[in-house]
Amino acid sequence: MFTKILIANRGEIACRVIASAREMGIQTVAVYSEADVFARHVALADEAYLIGAPAARQSYLLGDKIIEVAVSCGAQAIHPGYGFLSENEGFAKAVEEAGLVFIGPKHASISAMGDKIASKKLALAAKVNTIPGHNEAVADAKEAVGIAQKIGYPVMIKASAGGGGKGLRVSCNDEETLIGFVACQNEARNSFGDDRIFIEKFIESPRHIEIQILGDAFGHVVYLNERECSIQRRHQKVIEEAPSPFISSQTRRAMGEQAVALAKAVNYQSAGTVEFVVGADQGFYFLEMNTRLQVEHPVTEAITGVDLVKWMIKIAAGEPLALEQSDVKMDGWAIECRINAEDPYRQFLPSTGRLVKFLPPATTMRAAHPEESLGVRVDTGVSEGGEISVHYDSMIAKLVVHGKDRADATQKMREALNAFVVKGVQTNIPFQSAILAHPSWVSTAFNTGFIAEHFPKGLVPFEQAHHQPDFLVALGAWVHLKSHARALGIEGQMQGFSLEHPSELTLIELVSPPQNHRHHGLTVLDVTASAHQARIHLNGQDFEIVCSSDLRDPVLQGVCNGRPFVAQLERKLPKHPMAMEISQYGAQLRFMVVSPRVATLHALMPQKLPLDLSRFVLSPMPGLLTQVLVQVGQKVLAGERLAVIEAMKMENVLLAAEDAVVKSLEAKVGDTLAVDQIIVEFQ
Repeated sequence: MFTKILIANRGEIACRVIASAREMGIQTVAVYSEADVFARHVALADEAYLIGAPAARQSYLLGDKIIEVAVSCGAQAIHPGYGFLSENEGFAKAVEEAGLVFIGPKHASISAMGDKIASKKLALAAKVNTIPGHNEAVADAKEAVGIAQKIGYPVMIKASAGGGGKGLRVSCNDEETLIGFVACQNEARNSFGDDRIFIEKFIESPRHIEIQILGDAFGHVVYLNERECSIQRRHQKVIEEAPSPFISSQTRRAMGEQAVALAKAVNYQSAGTVEFVVGADQGFYFLEMNTRLQVEHPVTEAITGVDLVKWMIKIAAGEPLALEQSDVKMDGWAIECRINAEDPYRQFLPSTGRLVKFLPPATTMRAAHPEESLGVRVDTGVSEGGEISVHYDSMIAKLVVHGKDRADATQKMREALNAFVVKGVQTNIPFQSAILAHPSWVSTAFNTGFIAEHFPKGLVPFEQAHHQPDFLVALGAWVHLKSHARALGIEGQMQGFSLEHPSELTLIELVSPPQNHRHHGLTVLDVTASAHQARIHLNGQDFEIVCSSDLRDPVLQGVCNGRPFVAQLERKLPKHPMAMEISQYGAQLRFMVVSPRVATLHALMPQKLPLDLSRFVLSPMPGLLTQVLVQVGQKVLAGERLAVIEAMKMENVLLAAEDAVVKSLEAKVGDTLAVDQIIVEFQ
């Protein structure tokens, strides 16, 4: 067995590999860029070495530099994690040639399966079901249009070396094919150094289901059941679960056997994933094989009790796989939510900055401890005070729960999301909560188009419905009473002017537009001096709230009418100094609590109109301005491309909202943009 390994990655996955290596008594070596000097994976590793500048191509993609570090520090093997160099055939081969062990499949297997064009041909030869398409690299955008017309729309434009949703577009017409081909090429070139593109038929209303496999150097391969990965946005997975609530045991077995056959055809030795697209009739077709550890591997670990990272290390060290197909169990249900630094209220634009607060929910399961079950696990590579950078992808944590069945796991996840506090950057936590509350999630009647169909513009602020909205209003009143109780405790109040707990209150729900603010009349039936306990009457119902949380706590935990609750409280809101905000299950309540008289006067206050910014094109996110596609004096039409911003390894195209003439350009190619920075001004 190895005594020291190097992890050629960063963030959450580097920390995950360190956890298993530590359990095995193996020392770990981290590498880091200048942006990651204070990163969590650097602190956790036994040794750490600086390898370059913040941009991945100047650090984490420098295979020769990483191998040099491994050799010089005495590491015997390199674990690539996922992304970066994990599916790079050249890197795996160079590791082997340097006398080190690549903790993953052999470079020949990566070559065969990592290339989507070659892998599809191999799948056909291995009698694996495949999707109709053009299996050769497409020369240019014009040829792409011709091929798409021949296959028939809709089609998928895919980078041969792509992964993680990068270098992938769905096209429904010739114009989308022209734009999508160029975008896929650029993303693939920047992320993987390989801009070959191919095209295949897009299966409508599909499910995305993948099979986890493990294979050793002795030809023994098993499949560890499946993961349902159909909840996706722009082809990037958002929520994963295991097992799938859709396929039958017969389909599971057939998919598993085909995955094993494909792995054996390329002498696969490590953990890997065979991805399938599955139709409504449970017909399944090979999509691709990921020759690495998957982001969503924890849900498989939870239901099987198998530590995939440990087995990757053991197999790389030459140990036989001590697991038969009959040994693979399927215990309970697991769900994973990817916590990303992106704003669901602004169409998921990347969000960067410092983590002012990072308080994950209480955990009872840990990475590298598959014996721990029926609880909550958080895999992360960040900590409070850390920086979320534009240089890397947006995922900051993985929240994983394990329940006795799907309903139990869903409820566990909803409560864990309520308790997950992140301040300083926007996250998709409320969006995850909204998905788990959606009837289609509950009924399992969804496919890969779920988000595009039900959340085409992301979340609309304060419009996500709560299953018990009056509870949020009552909790808002409790917050006011708690604040009032603190004022009552201040000494030195003048005789005759002392404060008392009010008996009548009005909660003003601050919605948009301001003229639609909603007023809720409440009666305080009973309240203790400290306001730990209060009974509030609203709309014919009494709410008895018992909560000992301090108003400085970002999470409120208590009991309402005998049922426990967890909610988040924000007391200092920008532009709303008197307002507060409560959030729970993806729903938000922004409010003020006042006397009925003040509420009457508040309704008469004039409202300030927002500034007219229609003459400007503003940067919707922090990022690098890579293209400016217009000139001063140019007339542009609605829908025309204006500029391209690169952020968190993705290209984002800005389009003209209406016909206009360019008056000035306020930013140039190469500028690092802030949110709402002016790029173009129109006449």
